[in-house]
Amino acid sequence: MNTYELDRFKGITIAMYSCYNEQGEIDQAAARALARYYANTGVKGLYVGGSSGEGMLQSVSERKQMLEAVIAEVGEELTIIAHVGAPATRDSVELAVHAEQVGAHAVSAVPAIYYRLSPQSVEAHWQAIVDSTSLPFIIYHIPQTTGFQLSKSLLSTMAKQDKVIGVKISAESTFELQQFKAAGGKDFLVLNGPDEQYLAGRSIGADGGIGGTYGVMPELFLKIESCYVQGDMAEAQKWQFIVNELIVELLSFPSLYGACKAILKLRGYDNGEPRLPLLPIASSDLERIQALNNKILSAISQAKGMK
Repeated sequence: MNTYELDRFKGITIAMYSCYNEQGEIDQAAARALARYYANTGVKGLYVGGSSGEGMLQSVSERKQMLEAVIAEVGEELTIIAHVGAPATRDSVELAVHAEQVGAHAVSAVPAIYYRLSPQSVEAHWQAIVDSTSLPFIIYHIPQTTGFQLSKSLLSTMAKQDKVIGVKISAESTFELQQFKAAGGKDFLVLNGPDEQYLAGRSIGADGGIGGTYGVMPELFLKIESCYVQGDMAEAQKWQFIVNELIVELLSFPSLYGACKAILKLRGYDNGEPRLPLLPIASSDLERIQALNNKILSAISQAKGMK
């Protein structure tokens, strides 16, 4: 029986974007402002330093700065999950120890990237992180970027530990999500990764979701979640379809993160440009970004106006 407070990790968690100043350095004031904006929307938590947070493009020091700013602003209000995955295990351990020191509620990590690792290597990498703190640990499974396919066997082995409370699954198959839920057991959290299938993930066993596009339309994912919890699947499906059309438009730009940051800038949250090789929005695309922002805001207004 898991002894951690699992309910705090359920529901809508935004994969937080990193915030930079004009020189491309971490902007802690901007990070605090963005975290406050998200807290005011009613989401459950923030996932800091993951794919949307450009963690793999930052130094260990920069990742610490982002986490510190977010926790200072909303750490007592929201559940903060620190993604500490890194190519080197020692860096992941350093980030995990820091996360516990500054008040994160859990740590999470992908397998170490670049090298083609055996399941034994990945297990050793994750175990070193688990053993370095008293915080609960959430596996991050995203094979399309890491190249590592998490097996049910390895997941089951890790899940036997009290501190390993769940998995964020960003693989594209909801079948795999369901299989991981079964392998982990009833007290094991499964968090949906692909934003475009949030409702599908929830309906097949996910306990919530962590997503990057949540960051420009958290209210719409909260709407899907509310409809699902109330048992109104037709309404939940309607809002998932609306979200998916917006995601298609976001993905039409050369960089998803560049598009999301440009949209937030239009709303008064200037978080700088994504770090290369992630591309910023070209000036020729600003008109399209403005139109998309207006479309998202219109959908949010509609969602808020419905019972």
